[in-house]
Amino acid sequence: MDGPLKNLLVVDLTRVLVGPYCTMILSDLGARVIKIEAPEGGDDSRKFGPFIENYSAYFMSLNRGKESIALNLKNSDDKKIFEKILSKADVLVENFKPGTLEKWGFGWKEMTKKYPRLIYASASGFGQTGPLKELPAYDMVVQGMGGLMSVTGHPNSEPTRVGTSIGDITAGLFTAIGINAALFDREKTGKGSFIDVSMLDCQIAILENAIARYLSKKEIPEPMGSRHPSIAPFEAFKTKDSYIIIAAGNDKLFSNLCEVLKIPEVSSDERFNTNALRCENMDLLKSLFEEKLNSKNTDEWIKEMKTLKIPCGPIYNIKQAVENPQIKERNMIVKSYHKILGEFKSAGNPIKMSNYKDSETRGNIPDLDEHRKKIIKEFS
Repeated sequence: MDGPLKNLLVVDLTRVLVGPYCTMILSDLGARVIKIEAPEGGDDSRKFGPFIENYSAYFMSLNRGKESIALNLKNSDDKKIFEKILSKADVLVENFKPGTLEKWGFGWKEMTKKYPRLIYASASGFGQTGPLKELPAYDMVVQGMGGLMSVTGHPNSEPTRVGTSIGDITAGLFTAIGINAALFDREKTGKGSFIDVSMLDCQIAILENAIARYLSKKEIPEPMGSRHPSIAPFEAFKTKDSYIIIAAGNDKLFSNLCEVLKIPEVSSDERFNTNALRCENMDLLKSLFEEKLNSKNTDEWIKEMKTLKIPCGPIYNIKQAVENPQIKERNMIVKSYHKILGEFKSAGNPIKMSNYKDSETRGNIPDLDEHRKKIIKEFS
């Protein structure tokens, strides 16, 4: 891959999702990523479904374009190989439980003495400090502990997980951001950095409105379904055939929306003529809207609302989302190649940069230890 991180060497000592997601982003931006896997089975996600002829689509979607070598970091010979690779690396990314690499002799304090320009990024459940630092964590654990599940779902519903692994993915994103900031800092100082990212911290960081409400007003937010707590109308409304998302975030948009629905008087109604009043009367406003929206299909309403630039849209299933012409135009479904399966499709990179082509391909998908001979020869 060509990109702003071309010629950067990343040692990927990660598995499952948070770490591989981070290094996938770096790979998409042009970095060379050498994935270090355990000899006994490799990355755990190689065993996660869905499968295509016994190959994990989950693993392939996160590790395209990387190289794989299997090393046992408790073995003296494998340690030597690892150190030779590390001696030429720019970045090391790992997501072991804190203290694990220190036990193997590869902690930050040891590595920065040997390789002072190395950027060392650690992503873990609870970070390198604090009373929970030694505990393991998965996505669901931090979604729950981070407050996210408490504001997800409908009122009085059972705890609801966000429909994607946002605990892992946000930590992967923040780790990638930290690495890029550290690379910029190294250009100024000549020194590497240690980056400590906690999955739980990342959930707190993305609570936005919910945490603002608590810290400023001591209110404890609860689930609101599709509604926004501070903007109205801003939710899913039922139409004749399905649902429509309407996000009229200011008075002008609200007035235009009332025009489309042929209830212009509602925009000046003293119960709805400011956003604050609309938020106070969300239930009544929704019933008024749905009474009108029930007369036409979602597609018909979207066509009318778009004429006045009212933010709106349908609720797509995954098939509809992936096959949206906008997604195709933006190159958000890309191809990789597996030597047995052939072409494999996965999500693309949403970062589009003027100086680099956003390629339709993302390199080859590595089998476990596939690049051993090549890597050992190169780094011997």
